[in-house]
Amino acid sequence: MIILDNVSKRFQNRDKTWFAAVEPTSLTIREGEIFGLMGYSGAGKSTLLRLINLLERPDTGKVFLDNQELTAMSEAKLRQARQSIGMVFQQFNLLSNRTVAENVAFPLEIAGWNETDIKRRVSECLEVVGLTERAEHYPAQLSGGQKQRVGIARALAPKPSVILADEPTSALDPITTRSVLGCLKDINERFKVTIVIVTHEMSVIRRLCQRTALLHHGKLLEVAEVRNGVILAQSEVGKELLRDD
Repeated sequence: MIILDNVSKRFQNRDKTWFAAVEPTSLTIREGEIFGLMGYSGAGKSTLLRLINLLERPDTGKVFLDNQELTAMSEAKLRQARQSIGMVFQQFNLLSNRTVAENVAFPLEIAGWNETDIKRRVSECLEVVGLTERAEHYPAQLSGGQKQRVGIARALAPKPSVILADEPTSALDPITTRSVLGCLKDINERFKVTIVIVTHEMSVIRRLCQRTALLHHGKLLEVAEVRNGVILAQSEVGKELLRDD
């Protein structure tokens, strides 16, 4: 379970004025669910996601993961705790001089796994995302969808309890998007991994999520249920966001 307790984040403009990327926000994400962070550009979605694993430290509030307060940890303990949080990026962030298998192995090497276990786990993860035959290819030899599936396999490799996905399909065409979303859904169902996904595409929320937070200008408008592909917004601003899809 992920708990954000009154977290907020401000950034400074070039003219030295401050703006609130995330207003004080409290949010609970249930264990094992696929949860969306949705809103227009500038709504604070990616910042809120980065507060979960403290890639951005909140100015106020606390962050809890599996009953541990991340915001109270030392840097050493936080690095260890982050091993249970996988990250999938919009622009893939693969190492161009490493093969597919070596990219997936990278977080395991950092975590100190032995070579035998690394090879076994890399093989398992590539099978999950359907890229076993691409293990010795380099990122430049892959399509966009394949690169993103490598990113998903890399996030899955350390056996995380949570995967954070920041706009993972925005650079992909509709057919490839469906494939990547299907991969994430399969991982959630097979391994019970909690997935938090940032997107501005309502179709992604409808296909993938059980619940979604509707964000607007750094504020949490509401948390809406998603049932049978329908986002059940209650606030008037939330309904307006959905009408503009």
